[in-house]
Order: sequence, then C-alpha cells, then structure tokens
Amino acid sequence: MEKQSSGLKQVVNNGLLGGIISLLLALVGMVNAFGKSYIVSDVITMAQVLMLAPILILGYNAVTRSQSKSTVVLLGSGLLAGLVGGLVLAVFIEIGQVVNLRAMLINASPDLYKLLTFGLPIQLGVLMLVLASVVSGGIAVGIYLLPARLRRAVVQAFLWVSVLGLLRNLFVTMIEGWGPVKALFRWMFAASGVTPFAAVVIFLVIGVIFYWTGGTPATKSKRQLTTRQQRTARLSAILGIILIVLFLPRVLGIFFSEILDNVGLFILMGLGLNIVVGFAGLLDLGYVAFYAIGAYTMGVLTSPELGFFNLTFWQALPFALVTAVLSGVLLGLPVLKMRGDYLAIVTLGFGEIIRLLVLSDWLRPYLGGTQGIQQIAHPMIGSLEIANQQQLYYLIIVAIGITAFIAWRLKDSRLGRAWMALREDEDVAKAMGINHVTTKLMAFAMGALFSGLAGAIFATKLTSTYPQSFQFLVSINVLSLIIIGGMGSIPGVLVGGLVFMGAPELLREFAEFRYLVYGALMVAMMLIRPEGLWPEARRRLELHEAEEPIEDEIPQDVIQDSGL
Repeated sequence: MEKQSSGLKQVVNNGLLGGIISLLLALVGMVNAFGKSYIVSDVITMAQVLMLAPILILGYNAVTRSQSKSTVVLLGSGLLAGLVGGLVLAVFIEIGQVVNLRAMLINASPDLYKLLTFGLPIQLGVLMLVLASVVSGGIAVGIYLLPARLRRAVVQAFLWVSVLGLLRNLFVTMIEGWGPVKALFRWMFAASGVTPFAAVVIFLVIGVIFYWTGGTPATKSKRQLTTRQQRTARLSAILGIILIVLFLPRVLGIFFSEILDNVGLFILMGLGLNIVVGFAGLLDLGYVAFYAIGAYTMGVLTSPELGFFNLTFWQALPFALVTAVLSGVLLGLPVLKMRGDYLAIVTLGFGEIIRLLVLSDWLRPYLGGTQGIQQIAHPMIGSLEIANQQQLYYLIIVAIGITAFIAWRLKDSRLGRAWMALREDEDVAKAMGINHVTTKLMAFAMGALFSGLAGAIFATKLTSTYPQSFQFLVSINVLSLIIIGGMGSIPGVLVGGLVFMGAPELLREFAEFRYLVYGALMVAMMLIRPEGLWPEARRRLELHEAEEPIEDEIPQDVIQDSGL
C-alpha cells in the first residue's frame, strides 16, 4: 500500500512539474512568440509543442520510474500525469478570466489564452487543452511500451521532423545556391515549417533508417570485422570526414562559413587552454589575454594606420606567436607556487591588466586605445588574397590541424605525462623528480602559443581589433567549451567548439529566447553527460566509477572462490 501511495505521489509530482514548466514557457513569452511558427505547415505550431512537450516528457519519466510493469498501471500513470499537467494550465486560464494577471505577468495576455485554448471558446478550449495533455501522457506510455529498437526509431524520426521544421529558414538560406536541389526543398518546405506530406515522408524515411541500423550493437558488429576491414573502415571514415570538411564552405554558403570561422577560432583557443587546464590542471581564467596579445601584435606590425611597421601577415605571424609565448612565460613565473582558486584569481587579474593597458591613454599612440587598430593586412598566398569567410575557413582549418597534431603528440610525450602527473598530484610529481617549474612554464607557453595564433587570425579576419573583443567572457566561453567537450580530450575540444559556439547561431530561430533554450540544453547535457560529449577515457572512468557494479572490479575467479 505504501509503495502504491509513493508511486501515485511520484506520478502527480511529475504531472505538476510538467504543467509548471509549460506554464513558465508561456509566461516568459515563448508560446506567444512562436504562435505562428509551424513545425508542420498548418498542422503543428512550435507553440503547441512548447505547451505539450514538457507534459509528454515528464509523463514518460513518470512511466519509466513506475515500479509496476503492468500495461494498465503504466497507462494509468501516463494519463494521470498528463491530466495533472493539463489541469495546471487550465487553472491558470480560469484564474486569468477572473483576475487581470497582466498587471503582474505581462505575457498573460488574451493572445496567450487564445493560443492555450487552440483558438476555441474558453470553456471548450480549456477542455480541449486538458484532453490534449491527457493524450500527451498516453503517447508517452505508448512510446515506452514500444520495443527499444522501434522506440529509438520513432523518437529520432520525430526529432528530425521537428528540427527541419524549426530551422526551415536556415536550411532555405543554405540551399540558395544549390540550383537543382531547390525544387526538392520547395517540395519539403512551406512558408513556415515543412509540408504535411514531406513531414510524413521524412518521418518514415528517418524511422526506417534508425530502425534498420539499430539492430546490431556497434561493438558486436565491430568485433565481427577483421583487423584489415577495421583499418579500411577507419580510413574510409577519416577520408569522408576530410572531404566533408573541405567542401563545407561551398555547400553551406557565406552565412554558415562565418559561423564555422568563429567556431574554428574558439577551437584553436580551446586546444591551447586544454593543455593548460586539461593536461596540466592549471586553472587559467585570464586566457583571453594571450588572444589579445596575438591580435594586437598582428595589428601593430601590419597596419599602416599606426605608421610603425608595414609587414605582411606571414612576416608578422612569427612575432605574434613569440610575443604570446613570452607573455605566457611571464604569467607563469609569479604563479608557480599557486594552485586552484588562487591561481584562477591571479590569472583573471592578468587578463584584466592586459585589457586595461590596451584601453589606457598611455598606450593609445601605440595600440589605438578605444578606437582600436584598423587596416590590418589580409594573408596573401602568391597573388591570392585570403579575404572572405570561405577562404579564411581553410586557413583556420590548417591552423587547427597543426595545433591538434602538436597537442596530440605532446599528450603522450614525456612532457605530456609530466603535465598529467602535476594535474593528479603536484607533491607526488615533484617527489618523483619532475621539474614543476619547467613543466608549468611549458604548459603556459604552449597554451599562449595557440591562443596567440587564434588572435592573429582573428585580427586579420576583421582587418581590425578593438578592446571590446577581448572581454573576460571569452575566457569563460573557452573554458566552458572544454568542459562540455571533455576535459583533457582533443576530439572533445572539436566537438565542444561545434556545440558550444555553433549552437547559439543555429538557435537564432528562437530570437530573444535562444540563450534561454541554449542554457537549458547545456544544463540538460551536463546532467546527462557530466564527463563531456567526447571525454578522455580516464575522466570517464573517474566520473562513472561509482556506477560500476562491484563484480566488475573483482576478478571472476576470486568471486567464485569466495562463494559470492
């Protein structure tokens, strides 16, 4: 009896939470903002998805947590969770008819009530809203009862249709120059969202693909391949990725090339900070300083505006890198004995010192002050000037390839192992004979080198540089990129850069709510995968060590001998 009461309470709590989340999305203005944005043209709006998706997701969560596996009990749990969530919205609407909530909640407008009630008269609309919520709970149960393989296919198909409908404008922008493909996209997309027929076709095609590929686990199929076949498959995958990377700017166009350029610059910085934080365990919050030093060195040496030098990009690049490395060593010297929070505060101060020096009137004749530096030279290869976003993309890709190769070689080198020893326990590392002074200075120097390279390319990309471009938030973004990708993981930096810096641009369809959505996605991701999207093997083991059953840590012969 007590278990049944606990289970019922859990279902009701999930329903209340789903309803409250839906109500919150309505009151912050998202439902109103997307009332006319269709996922499926003239059928399903984004506002309807925002209203019912939280109830469906929390209903699914209630069903998965149910202790009973009876179909009747599961169905009752899902329907009850949906009913409770719908009642939360219904109570809000009824109160809004009696009390002027808009005096306190500006988005509680007649337009919002109209959207929540599907444009029907209030009483009938409230009934339809509750019914739709109950149906959402029932759909959650239906999804849960499907076989795992089919469930995965259905969820993926729904997500693909939703993403295509939501990002319709971005896809149309991308295929403007594709010529023959335009006809296909005209068939797929309406003025807003995807067409109903295209939605059905896409749902079926994606569902079949995921159902077909979801039968055999990847590890099992991999074991069935010979060593030569595995090598061939790996080389084919690498070749495919290289071809995709090379042709991306031509396929995606100028807008997406600009996004890729910005992502690439942050990946360059991420590869450097990954050495400092991920390999050596030195928390550097002033990392943007080296980015600024590389950019301003490039500006001073190549801009005719200041009148000091008039070097080309390639002539000035070595000086920018050397200046950044020397700055990294200069920062490292006073902080050799510092760890943890103290190190973070000192490096933060270093970053602010550099920013204030650039802004100062004292250095204005040399660095331009608040006006910055203009007319910075573009890179030249022979007679070809690398000036637009698509051309700069290849320069950034080459820079990422070189820095990633250096970082990869350093990771398993003697120096790399010394960095990791310092990260794990500095006292033990020193007792083993590791020179912590040289090792730490090398970490700061290598991190500064990569950041200075990113700053130099950034300056030539804009042909100008301003102090406002080097705020403390840049350091936080690079650190967040590493954490999301996977601390200490080189592939994790690449994935983290694409997700952390690329996602906000792709979420522009959410207008002023894009950072709200982005923040929610980041919170969900860190709860689901705290080790990062592509973590280092050791860090994955550290974070999931407690989840492993004790039998996995004890040899089987010991278990048998002990009678366990």
